[in-house]
Amino acid sequence: MTAGQRADRSESFGEALLGEVLDRAHELPPHLIGPLVADVMERLGGRRPQVLLQDYGQLLLVPLPGDGLTDGEPQVIDDSEAGRCFLDAHPVELPEDDGVRILLPLLDGGDQVGVMAVTLDSVDDHDRRILRRIAGLVADLLVTKHGYSDLFFGIRRREPMSVAAEIQWALLPPLAMIMPRVAVAGILEPAYDVAGDSFDYALNGDVLHVAMIDAMGHGLDAATMATVAIGAYRHARRAGTGLPEIYDFMDRAVADQFGPEHFVTAQMLQLDTTTGHLQWVNAGHPSPMLVRDHRVALRLTGPTTLPVGFGGPEPQMCEMKLEPGDRLLCFTDGLIEEHKTGEDEFGEDLMIDWVNQLERTGRGIRAVARSLSHTLKRARGGHTTDDATLLLVEWRG
Repeated sequence: MTAGQRADRSESFGEALLGEVLDRAHELPPHLIGPLVADVMERLGGRRPQVLLQDYGQLLLVPLPGDGLTDGEPQVIDDSEAGRCFLDAHPVELPEDDGVRILLPLLDGGDQVGVMAVTLDSVDDHDRRILRRIAGLVADLLVTKHGYSDLFFGIRRREPMSVAAEIQWALLPPLAMIMPRVAVAGILEPAYDVAGDSFDYALNGDVLHVAMIDAMGHGLDAATMATVAIGAYRHARRAGTGLPEIYDFMDRAVADQFGPEHFVTAQMLQLDTTTGHLQWVNAGHPSPMLVRDHRVALRLTGPTTLPVGFGGPEPQMCEMKLEPGDRLLCFTDGLIEEHKTGEDEFGEDLMIDWVNQLERTGRGIRAVARSLSHTLKRARGGHTTDDATLLLVEWRG
């Protein structure tokens, strides 16, 4: 380009489509996201556009209502092409009599929002590129607008939810985060009645911070304790304190608020995502499992202190070096202690067997976390009288 010449700034067709979303997104009411998607798909020559959102139980993909969008029955994640797109986080193309049906994952920071689908006469690389970018914008829009409306909550809720569960879901970070060096994926069961279990994480620079807790009891009391514990964890973490100091702050917050007869078990970890150096403290919580080469290799045992709220001694910090591809499985005791009256507990050995079987599938961390939780629930006979929460952390190196 010679001096004085300007680059071509004219709007291309693809830019115009993306601009249609961006220009209207700022003041777009949540209930008009569907019609916006339908309008953009029509300009692309698409038919039967559809947006599918994951339900809270992570069993179904539920159609988002809206003028111009195709409705229909919810689709079972484990038994549909939309579910395959969702679990693998890759587009799926299906030949149809009148063209090609293309399904695209709606991803936001690695979290799975749902699936977008549309039928075109044919699909080439230009279509794939434009649709992938539109799907990214739609996912961001759904996440951004979620906090302004009950619309998406109502769509994703497929059965009555307890007040305690509503509190816990509002407390959670996104269920998954996929980044180049590290990935996180978690799930809570039972989704509509969870109370005292919770987890939290934050990626601050190169350091991943993770906490998993289990507040004693059930119902609102447990949910309230979990809220205080997670709030205290976040406050201390954001102040830049170390793990022993974080424990002390959480301990005092729970003790001051609830008295000496109440407690929260907790596990706090910090992972340097550049080196794989892991540190953790344990406050009466089940020890995480290290999954290496697709098998449970060991438990992250070490000195423990009393649960949060009991005024235990300063916890000793444990540490180890992870290898690329290692996964940490953090869980609450409801995952292994469930049993029918008069029968043995489910137990760690059975859980390890299922972890090893699912790890050999080679699926991504989101799909493994979801499959593991649902498989363990089925293996327990579908019974979950206590919260059963798990969180997988993968260091990619």
